[in-house]
Amino acid sequence: MPDRPVRTAIVTGAARGIGAAVVQRLIDDGARVLLVDRDPLVAETAARLGGVGLQQDVAEAGAGVLLAQAALDAFGRIDILVNNAGIGGSKALAASDDALIARFLDVNLAAVLRVTRDILPHLPRPGGRIVNVASTFGIAGYPGTTAYAVAKGGIAQFTRQLASEVAPEGITVNAVAPGVIETAMTEGHRRNPVYLRAVLEPTPLRRAGTPGEVAAVIGFLASNDASYVVGQVIAVDGGWLVGRYPPPEHETGDA
Repeated sequence: MPDRPVRTAIVTGAARGIGAAVVQRLIDDGARVLLVDRDPLVAETAARLGGVGLQQDVAEAGAGVLLAQAALDAFGRIDILVNNAGIGGSKALAASDDALIARFLDVNLAAVLRVTRDILPHLPRPGGRIVNVASTFGIAGYPGTTAYAVAKGGIAQFTRQLASEVAPEGITVNAVAPGVIETAMTEGHRRNPVYLRAVLEPTPLRRAGTPGEVAAVIGFLASNDASYVVGQVIAVDGGWLVGRYPPPEHETGDA
């Protein structure tokens, strides 16, 4: 029996945080990975983890074509696409000017559609995997994050829409919706008392998640074990969406 070809993946937003953890997970699972990020740190991360780095802003015109060609040049095939790249720092709608709204919708939503469109023809049929990174704020409302939340809500619907289109070809599309994760993007929020009371303290697990915990779910969705999982948006949020439970004043954490 011929050996099964080594799977290959493209991970965007891969220089640090969740993206770097996803790269590590996929490499640990035996895949070869193209790391993509606009941050020059991507080269260092790629060298450290054993992947191939590409400094590229996914929001630039033609980025998807460039990513596909880079992966084909490096590996000869593309099996997995993880759309993780995104920006934070949104505001309430009243404080959002046209440039801010356009930037969030372009980077966090439209760029994902464009990149996926350009890489989709290269994915195997059957067997291709697409995993998108949404957000709990794209599922439940939270004040002060309008453009970000709307874009991430669009990612969730894009996941369902594309899944229904390409599943007959044997390609699965799913998403994760992280809650509060210990990354540089959330560092300021995790020091904000209002945010802590509204989001982190009511999380039933009583803690922020780690990039590795998100990467574990993405690794599953990208694997053959998830071959019958289609169009799902899986919250990785410590239970915040299903049961926000502010701790009692004197909670000890004892069972």
